[in-house]
Amino acid sequence: MGAGLLHAQMPQYELGQAPHNYWQRTPSDRFAKLKADLASGSVVLDASSEKAYLLSLLRSLGISPATQTLVFSTTSLQLSLISPRNPRAVYFSEDVYIGFIPGGKIEVVSVDPDLGGVFYIFDIPHDGGAPRIERATRCMNCHAGEETGRVPGLLIKSVVPGPSGGSLESFRQELMGHAVPLAQRFGGWHVTGAGNFTNHWGNLIGRSSPQGLIKIPIEPGRQFSYARYLVPTSDLLAHLLHEHQAGFVNRAVEATYRTRTYLDADKGRLSPAHATDLDRLARALTRYLLFADEVPLPPGGVVGDAELKVDFLKSRRIARAGTSLKDFDLKTRIFKHRCSYMIHSAAFQGLPPEIKQRVHRRLAEALDTVKPDAEYAYLPVVEKVAIRQILRETLSDLPKGW
Repeated sequence: MGAGLLHAQMPQYELGQAPHNYWQRTPSDRFAKLKADLASGSVVLDASSEKAYLLSLLRSLGISPATQTLVFSTTSLQLSLISPRNPRAVYFSEDVYIGFIPGGKIEVVSVDPDLGGVFYIFDIPHDGGAPRIERATRCMNCHAGEETGRVPGLLIKSVVPGPSGGSLESFRQELMGHAVPLAQRFGGWHVTGAGNFTNHWGNLIGRSSPQGLIKIPIEPGRQFSYARYLVPTSDLLAHLLHEHQAGFVNRAVEATYRTRTYLDADKGRLSPAHATDLDRLARALTRYLLFADEVPLPPGGVVGDAELKVDFLKSRRIARAGTSLKDFDLKTRIFKHRCSYMIHSAAFQGLPPEIKQRVHRRLAEALDTVKPDAEYAYLPVVEKVAIRQILRETLSDLPKGW
């Protein structure tokens, strides 16, 4: 399923006009709050070096350096600075995504529950003052196009870069999330910690020839120094988490925009056709939350960087049984309990009631063990019971009797 939930019925969103007013609204995303603190001087970041500044920025946002993934394809606003010799690093939490290129600007995508992705860019100040942070309008050219469902979202590309940086081949267009086959992922990215798993497009560039595309392997850390970055990894598990989150954020943001569009058109009372479409949206979002189409992990599973796993688990929302949605499996699938921890994120919590209530209702049906839903037969009873218990004890807005 693509980044959009129902591309065939997708409305044309006028982002800058009512009811969305993307540019007129004051963002309330997490980075916007830090931006205000930096401007007032109540938060001061370490400007002694690029790395020190980046590390203090991540700490102020609760982002682990171990989420680092490195991309060397020229698929970014600062493409002139990116190459296999100077890859771009991406760091992320559930709600904020940071891009860093040595010698370049800091890029930020921060998820606002009403607006979706809000894009910022700024130079690292070397005088110790507050950074001059701008809303980045050009990011919308790609981050609000077909691949994100025409709403401000997240974008992960998989391409084969040529020696000069241009893309020779592209994969998974309009696809985002954990259903994307692993064999189509990671093109233009470095991947570490993958062990014997090599059936992907990471860690290589290409060259065109009369015989077709010739793959040229490039070893992570061979053409650049890890010393310029925060950690010496671009871990496979970080890639998997990033992919899952991007797929979820885009679906949730599109659901928000679709619901708002319908409510505006129907003067606050959904027409039967629009109500039916929101039912379909809720079903699709529920399938994603419950990993219905997750591709299996490589044979032998995934180890995962130790620091990344420790940092990721620090924010577990724990049920009385000691279980959480962040508990890893990593043998055949990413998580032990197949319901996304992104249900606690700003993108989901900010959904309009008209769509969130439908998702809650569909989740209850999917996890019902008395009248099991054939669509979710892949979830054993014990797992459904565990998921339901975790949700009951970690979500505060479930319907009465859920």
